[in-house]
Amino acid sequence: MSSQSEGRPSEARSRLLNTATRLFYGEGIHAVGIDRIVAEAQVTRATLYRHFPGKEDLVLAYLNEVDRAMRRQAEEAVAAGLPATDTIRALSASIAQSIQSPGFRGCAFLNAAAEYPDPDSPVHRAVLAHRQWFLDTVTELLARIQETGAEPAARHFVMMRDGAMAAGCLFDPALICETFLRGVERLLQVYAATDYSGPAGA
Repeated sequence: MSSQSEGRPSEARSRLLNTATRLFYGEGIHAVGIDRIVAEAQVTRATLYRHFPGKEDLVLAYLNEVDRAMRRQAEEAVAAGLPATDTIRALSASIAQSIQSPGFRGCAFLNAAAEYPDPDSPVHRAVLAHRQWFLDTVTELLARIQETGAEPAARHFVMMRDGAMAAGCLFDPALICETFLRGVERLLQVYAATDYSGPAGA
C-alpha cells in the first residue's frame, strides 16, 4: 500500500484509532487482533507500529479518547452555570442518553477492567484513574450543595451509574434509565435534607 493511499500520518493514526475504538468497544479488546484493525483501517502494519508500538498502546489511546469525551461531557454540564443539583441532573441525563444510544455495550472502562484484571497493568491503572476523576467530579458537585457527606454520596451516585451502565445493554434501556434517574433524584433529596453517610442513609 502506498503512502499516498494511506494518507498523511495524522490521518492514518485517526483511522487506526477510530477503527480500534469501534472494534474494541463493540466486540471486546482481546477478541480483536492487530490484523483486523490494520485491514479495516486500510493501513500497513508498519504504519500502525509507527503510531502505536504495541497493541497495549492502542488500547490506552482508545481509553484516553473515551476519557476525553466523558470529560467534555462533564465540562459542558458544569459550564452551563446551573445550580449544582441541576448540573448533576444534566450529567445524569447525558449518561441516560448514552445508555439509550444505538450500539451501546456498557461502560468502556468497566469492560476494559474485566479484560485487564491485573492491578499493575497500565490499562487497569488507566481505568482506575478515569474512575477517580469521575468520583472527584461528582464529589465536587455535591460539595457545592453541602460539604458533609459529599464523598459517600458521590460513591452512591457512581454505584448507581455503574449499575445502569451494566444493565443498560442487558435489559430495556428506557426502563433502566428511568430507574437510574429516579434514583438520582432520591439521592439528591436525601443528601440535601440530611447528614448523608452513604447508601444506608437513603
